[in-house]
Amino acid sequence: MSGLLVKSTVIMKENLQELNGRGLAAKFPVILGGAALTRAYVEQDLHELYEGEVRYARDAFEGLRLMDALMGVKRGVPGAVLPPLKPRRVPKRETPVVEVREPEPAGRSDVAADNPVPEPPFLGTKVVQGIPLAEYAPWLDETALFKGQWGLKDNATIETEGRPRLRALLDRIEREDLVEAAVVYGWFPCVSKGDDLIVLDEDGGERTRFSFPRQQRGRRLCLADFHRAEDSGEVDAVALQVVTVGSRIGEETARLFAADAYRDYLELHGLSVQLAEALAEYWHAGVRAEWGIAGASEPAGLEGMLRTEYRGCRYSLGYPACPDLEDRAKIAALLRPERIGVELSEEYQLHPEQSTDAIVVHHPEASYFNAGGRRL
Repeated sequence: MSGLLVKSTVIMKENLQELNGRGLAAKFPVILGGAALTRAYVEQDLHELYEGEVRYARDAFEGLRLMDALMGVKRGVPGAVLPPLKPRRVPKRETPVVEVREPEPAGRSDVAADNPVPEPPFLGTKVVQGIPLAEYAPWLDETALFKGQWGLKDNATIETEGRPRLRALLDRIEREDLVEAAVVYGWFPCVSKGDDLIVLDEDGGERTRFSFPRQQRGRRLCLADFHRAEDSGEVDAVALQVVTVGSRIGEETARLFAADAYRDYLELHGLSVQLAEALAEYWHAGVRAEWGIAGASEPAGLEGMLRTEYRGCRYSLGYPACPDLEDRAKIAALLRPERIGVELSEEYQLHPEQSTDAIVVHHPEASYFNAGGRRL
């Protein structure tokens, strides 16, 4: 099981308890991973709960190694053992710790409210299809691909194995026409009120509303603060985008998985996910340019772009500043991404998987921040 959000870790725990209750724990070893988890939580707390084997996998490649070890133990292969569990560093408390919170201060953060509001190039939405791979492939985050997706640990392996494999896969993707890059994006008038961002209709009435979490300490940032307040007398603007590299590459990864070609599957799947991110960053740069907020502040190279050394910020749903995935339904209602073949599931997941959505903010102080939540 893999979990991106803290809520999904609760479901993981419930699943383990359900396996215990059905007497299936001894039969089914469990591997857990994802951004919301730590090794200590899995191999200490959940291991004490689960009546079978449970292990943490940092990425899919560690998951493959664990599967090899589990099958080796099951088949009685000489020398086959599971890796040791992470030891507990701090003794477990028998009684829970009660967290006492200070009263929350009222009001907005100290984000500037007098910055010029750039005029959006248009209001409404546009669809762009058939974007060539050569345009967004240079925006590929190779560190995230090689070390994060493919599990390559050192630079030597990246140069001797990673880059040749990447070139071959990109050539194959282009040769077999496996990607169908498309974007729907647009600008919408808006104002903020407290922790809410209110998207307006053409008559100035409320069209929809996003409610964002606020930091409980420090600057007490909230994504709504980067937009003009409702009582300021000014109307602001927000950009939204949904990008996809299409369904064909997902169909090919599914074929590889069904054929038990797991390493080929993981490499192509990892690349497809990062290509969707590259397309999103490439289009975000275009949005900044159209909006007139790029200018001299744009970094010269990709590394600067990935460090967000530019004005404004692109926020993807599910991350700390805007964690509520249900807001995807509001973005979908505004952008109608079905026009580029992207659908929203009942669980608020985008399909094809290799698709991303985002809220694009122009404010000079906009940056990534954690509005709360905790990582288990």
